[in-house]
Amino acid sequence: MKLASTRLIVADIKKVVGFYEMVTGRAAEWLAPVFAEIVTPAATLAIGSAETVALFREGSAEPCANRSLVLEFQVDDVDAEFARLRDKVEVVHEPKLMPWGNRAGQIRDPEGTLVSLYTPVTDMAKQRFAGR
Repeated sequence: MKLASTRLIVADIKKVVGFYEMVTGRAAEWLAPVFAEIVTPAATLAIGSAETVALFREGSAEPCANRSLVLEFQVDDVDAEFARLRDKVEVVHEPKLMPWGNRAGQIRDPEGTLVSLYTPVTDMAKQRFAGR
């Protein structure tokens, strides 16, 4: 089994897709007017409008209600990324060293989802991500 993607259900798909295009520097692939994907080397971030919920089960997902998921993006230089994004996004916390060896900072997307940008900095953290 392989985790292939994470999907966000959103109220304003154009705004949220634009946010993740800005953060990742990657263009979204629009597979339908209500569904887009941002493909990265490690995984895909899928973004569906609230309309798509009815295709599964009405009421099974709700936009703007996430308070448990943190999307994490590994970057070469978290401080440089924060310098680039600081004035364009809501900053939750500036980059700092975490106990597991990553230097990480967090921002919020337009609908409230936490987004962590991190760089492995300790030898242990670098080894953990080697070859991934």
